[in-house]
Amino acid sequence: MAGRFAPRPTRTTVRGGHVALPADASGGVPRQAVAPGRTRTWTPPWPVDLGLVLGPLRRGPGDPTFRATPDGAVWRTSRTPAGAGTLRVSARGGVVRGEAWGPGSEWLLEQLPEMLGSADDPDAFEPRHRLVAIARHRRPGLRLMRTGLVLESLIPSVLEQKVTTDEAYRAWRLLVRKFGEPAPGPAPERMSVMPAPRTWALIPSWEWHRAGVDNKRASTILRAVRVAGRLEEAVGMEPGAAQARLELVSGIGPWTSAETVQRSHGAADSVTVGDLHLPGIVGYALAGDRDADDSVMLSLLEPYAGQRHRAARLILLSGRTPARRVPRMPRGDIGRL
Repeated sequence: MAGRFAPRPTRTTVRGGHVALPADASGGVPRQAVAPGRTRTWTPPWPVDLGLVLGPLRRGPGDPTFRATPDGAVWRTSRTPAGAGTLRVSARGGVVRGEAWGPGSEWLLEQLPEMLGSADDPDAFEPRHRLVAIARHRRPGLRLMRTGLVLESLIPSVLEQKVTTDEAYRAWRLLVRKFGEPAPGPAPERMSVMPAPRTWALIPSWEWHRAGVDNKRASTILRAVRVAGRLEEAVGMEPGAAQARLELVSGIGPWTSAETVQRSHGAADSVTVGDLHLPGIVGYALAGDRDADDSVMLSLLEPYAGQRHRAARLILLSGRTPARRVPRMPRGDIGRL
């Protein structure tokens, strides 16, 4: 059966792709009539692709903190330094419109340009392979976002350690819906704001178990939220220094810290090492080596020093991935034990 079917999207291939946003159908789904929130319009001097830029923030199709709606908009919830907030982003005619609700609304609107890649510099990237050059040409709207928030990317990254994508997405969905708070404003149904650090710390052990989270990952999250303030300070650091600070927490290694700063900092060079799939995908795309390990991957990405994460993302977007040779990793559920 090996090779007969296209490989199912993995954690890395989903992240390399983008969220498919429905065509603008503003007349199809009526907006809820509630008090208006804060608004901001912004005209970036480059083509805007909301699904491509914001796609890495979505943790599965049922993510309660992220939603793409039939009117072509993207909704996000965040726990900002000013409090919980909901953000709706839409783009039409090259103009981006942001609407936000809740205590964190002003912070979210201030962060909007950086979240859509204004701090990124794609012109610093020079393709060294034909495949990468073609992928870049086909995705002119690719920008690396910077959320300015560490914990909201760190916790789901910890949940993704050493398990299948489905297991990690399910755990994130269950925990946020049960212990988070309802999204402020007219957010789509069942959207929630992730729990505050103290709430994470008070989740009973049996609730982690029911969500399928083993003690090792749960303990890592508990250690992280106890120093949440210090970790959020890492936003003001260079990505390398930020990763070093995150890795001071036991249970957070290079894989998790890279996954975090790619989103929180827009780190163009923080390539993910220790991933089950990424080395083989990069090796196959650039050298025909589907058995490449981290050392081979880093060697192949060396010509892109300073932009290795962007190069890896373009390789994932190219769609050139090796055919599956082994059975899919079985999904576990410790919550049934």
